[in-house]
Amino acid sequence: MNFFQSFRLAVSSIIDNKMRSFLTMLGMIIGVAAVIALVSLMQAMTIYISDSFSEQGTDTITVNVQNTSTRKVSYDDMYEFWKENPELFASMSPDIAVQASVKKGMDTTDYTTVKGVAESYLDLSKLKLAQGRYLEYSDILSRENVCIVGSYIVKELFDTDEVIGEQLKINNQIYTIVGVLEEKSDSTERTADDVIHISYSNALKLTRAKDINSYVFIFTEKQFADAAKSAIEDFLFDVFKDEDFYYVFSMKELLDLVNQQLGMMETLLVGIAGISLLVAGIGIMNIMLVSVSERTREIGIRKALGAKRKNIMSQFVIEAAMTSSVGGGIGIILGGILTTVLGTLIGFNAAPTFAAVSVSFGISAGIGILFGYLPASRAAKLNPIDALRSE
Repeated sequence: MNFFQSFRLAVSSIIDNKMRSFLTMLGMIIGVAAVIALVSLMQAMTIYISDSFSEQGTDTITVNVQNTSTRKVSYDDMYEFWKENPELFASMSPDIAVQASVKKGMDTTDYTTVKGVAESYLDLSKLKLAQGRYLEYSDILSRENVCIVGSYIVKELFDTDEVIGEQLKINNQIYTIVGVLEEKSDSTERTADDVIHISYSNALKLTRAKDINSYVFIFTEKQFADAAKSAIEDFLFDVFKDEDFYYVFSMKELLDLVNQQLGMMETLLVGIAGISLLVAGIGIMNIMLVSVSERTREIGIRKALGAKRKNIMSQFVIEAAMTSSVGGGIGIILGGILTTVLGTLIGFNAAPTFAAVSVSFGISAGIGILFGYLPASRAAKLNPIDALRSE
């Protein structure tokens, strides 16, 4: 008896016991569908988080310093450091947070973020302008009272979208709007749209500070992230001689940490879903053992007619592999549907991945062969005389 005859017998056995075969497959269907849905959703979440970080700038390094009367880093020092390392840094800007009230007539915004930055901050932060222009070096040098506003400010304080040339008050000082940032967060309060950018020279005047304590750098290439951070740390250590006086933080490190945590969570969830595959394999083995017991006389007749051990083995192994493979195939279809539906409900653009599908199907087929081997081996070892006596 060749492989194709064994295959036909296996198919016939599955069809003759439809309900039992389906219940046997059910564990495999659920397990494969769960693995595909969880892996695909976790990968979609990872991509979504990575894209969110990219919008904020994963190639940025934030630097905070605590200047003292004897040891300090000025903007000129930072600017010179940046110029000396063009291979590492593409741009640099102060980032001064201003506690300020923003008014237009009788209207006031309560939580607006006012930032003091340099002319390079627009490109550094990957922002875009919807109207007007951004800060220029001449604005910083002459401390011009000009500002760039977010779309929330336009919506909240003005009756028109054309606000270039309009004025508002920041801490009771009149500023002229020269630019409007492109909307990023539906123009809602306490978001990236609820912001005003002014020159860092004006921010120092508003805060009455003498020194700048916060800077943002952007490195040239991702492979230079660690080298760029180390260069800043070495530079600051040479000035302060104490690591407690400065803090250097890379967004790439945070993204790597988040991806690591998501990877661990994905492994945990897949492991939990994989338990159902193991249970399904045990179920297949149990059913195949029952099938061997029920068909003992059939096996005896086939052995008496000349069937070899390998023929008996192949029939039962093929039957187990087919049961798990068909269950795996149905599970793949169900997992694809679940991934799409759950992704839509959560708000992710999720789709089944090739890796998840191929691994799940391979595992389901492998489990069928593995757990079908023991019953097949038991059937192949049956003594023909004892098998023929069985009722």
